[in-house]
Amino acid sequence: MDMLDEHLQYIGHTLKDGIIRIHVASKRPTGCCLYCGVESSSVHSVYERQVHDLPIQGRKVTILINRRKFFCINKECAKKTFAEQFEFFKGNERKTSRLQEAILEVSLTQSSISASKFLRKNVANVSKSTICNLLKKRSPNN
Repeated sequence: MDMLDEHLQYIGHTLKDGIIRIHVASKRPTGCCLYCGVESSSVHSVYERQVHDLPIQGRKVTILINRRKFFCINKECAKKTFAEQFEFFKGNERKTSRLQEAILEVSLTQSSISASKFLRKNVANVSKSTICNLLKKRSPNN
């Protein structure tokens, strides 16, 4: 998992319904508050987060992350808790950055409908509206 984020630890994987599910957890001892930048080791909770990634040997991939939520220890910060962040996906996105790039690459060469059909069959479950949203985010006018 070092290719995605050096702070991830591989826990295991399963293959179900043709989808590879890779289970990982963070190796970091602390998290950094997005709002004030202060580090904290005070864990509020842990929850499982699903992020879709590029296929492996023709099989769709879902990464299951044991993502921690921390208490912010900065009394001046307006936020009391924050979720740990990873390099390979932003905020609450459900697709890795590299999967989003692959989707955009395919969608720039054909209509969003045909791109969606191709991607669903070969890469990841992607709807026409997902493609349109990614194209809008990429647009320099937004």
